[in-house]
Amino acid sequence: MKTLYNYIVIIFIGLLLPACTMGPEFERPDLDISPTGIFLNTPKYSAEFQELNNWWLIFDDPEINQVVNNVVKNNLDIQKAAARVLEIQSVFIQTQADRYPTLGLNIEASRTSQGGVNPLTGTVNTRIYDVYNLSLPASFELDLWGRLARSTEAAKAQLLSAEENRRTIVQTMIAEAVTLYLNIESIERQIQVNQTSVDAYRKSLEIVEGRYRRGLTNILDVRQASRILAQAESQLPALTAALGIQNQSLAILQGQYPKNKTAKDQAVDYFRLPPEIPPGLPSDLIKRRPDIVAAEGFLHSACAQIGVAKAARFPQIKLTGAFGYASDELNSLFDPQSELWSIAAGGMQSVFDAGKLAANQRAAQARYEQAHTAYAKTVLLAFGEVEGALLNRKEKIDRRNRLLEYRDEASATLDVANDRYGRGLVDYLTILDAQQVRVNAELQLIAVEYEILSNHVSLCRALGGGWDMELTN
Repeated sequence: MKTLYNYIVIIFIGLLLPACTMGPEFERPDLDISPTGIFLNTPKYSAEFQELNNWWLIFDDPEINQVVNNVVKNNLDIQKAAARVLEIQSVFIQTQADRYPTLGLNIEASRTSQGGVNPLTGTVNTRIYDVYNLSLPASFELDLWGRLARSTEAAKAQLLSAEENRRTIVQTMIAEAVTLYLNIESIERQIQVNQTSVDAYRKSLEIVEGRYRRGLTNILDVRQASRILAQAESQLPALTAALGIQNQSLAILQGQYPKNKTAKDQAVDYFRLPPEIPPGLPSDLIKRRPDIVAAEGFLHSACAQIGVAKAARFPQIKLTGAFGYASDELNSLFDPQSELWSIAAGGMQSVFDAGKLAANQRAAQARYEQAHTAYAKTVLLAFGEVEGALLNRKEKIDRRNRLLEYRDEASATLDVANDRYGRGLVDYLTILDAQQVRVNAELQLIAVEYEILSNHVSLCRALGGGWDMELTN
């Protein structure tokens, strides 16, 4: 047993030997591309940034809350990303295990028959030999140059990157689902406006036909009224198809069979302007957005791989050994006299490889440079998304205010036109023009209000708010 003790001591000494870690130490790069202080389009009197957990609650819509819950639970892209994290986690465990000794169990039992002829007697003698062997073989690589340590560091960084990629996918799927839901409501409002205009055109046609029968107008007015009614009715199938496609896409995001839904009636005062979101500092965005953190993790892994490639150019030293028992009798297998052990150390160093290892190190350095460029691009695009969303919010709200005035003026113009037409002071073309302008104003207002709401979603996503929250009810 003393031999076994010495054997174990040698292994632990190998574990504790100091190592020289090759390659550069990773630091988050200073890109020097962020603006000084705040985002350029930060709203005036902006409050301090707060985490955007459950940001969709601002819409105060139970259906949106349910959609988000369904997406988080059932979305197939999210499930695939989660499985990817488990895969990378297993790879990390495998890589980490290389830094520790491997210990096996070898059990053998054999019986050998050996025969021969006695030259003196001429008789055949047969002997049977039994051999029993029980041993614990072990091996351990001394990580003198930090190759295994850097491999573990790279695998850990890849695990971080995979987890942040999963969060990015969750972020994207939630934002896409909410945007789809808002677009569905926008199409439903367009259908409502279309149906209202059809009713109005049909009523106008009845009035024109009545005036024609009384000789107060000509057949051209009747034809024009019929034409504009047919034109309005022809738009409904396209809107219904668009509504169905959006509903199907939303169902797929929730992991459900693609299905259509009948358009719901929308309230007149449906629109509520979302509150301004303080974007915080650009330097904080780098730490907050999961896609940036994922790119940083990939960069960290690429940096560690440089150390792996550099350490591979130095000798690899392995300790191997075995401890156990061997005997030709099973009942005496564990006797001290049957004990066997072996300890060996070996090294391997490439003498000539035609520049293979040096080229591998240069390739690792080049991959790091590529990852560095990709990281810088990810950060720059993130800044662009935030600045764009902030600018869009301001301009879209200004456009909505102007469209409200445009719609009110169009409504007033239509009222005057109807009154003057009823008194025979204007022709029917004036009515048609006023009606079309009124409908166009309504549709433009619906479009810009959808853009404001969807831009709010884009801003929340661009700011990288909290995404791993408990599901809402």
